[in-house]
Amino acid sequence: MRTTFIALGTALILAAGCKQETAAPPAAAAQQQTQPSLTPEQLGEIGAQIHRHPADAQKILAGRGITPEAFEKAVRGVAEDPAAARRYRDAYKKSG
Repeated sequence: MRTTFIALGTALILAAGCKQETAAPPAAAAQQQTQPSLTPEQLGEIGAQIHRHPADAQKILAGRGITPEAFEKAVRGVAEDPAAARRYRDAYKKSG
């Protein structure tokens, strides 16, 4: 699980130029609306916490009120914007 989160966060930020457009199913759209909106800085802090304590990844995400799938989707969204990706990276390094 540790390597999954580390690889996912790193790969998504580094691949900021790659974009995919997919239509979200209605159930996913409803779930997305209930998830909290996190800034790139907050996502970077969460990513750094998961990197430091990979066994507690579920607990870290639950404490922020976010599912692993929502975290992954949010990081992918950040990766699509170079400026947001830099903000994520800076917060990740500062928290790590």
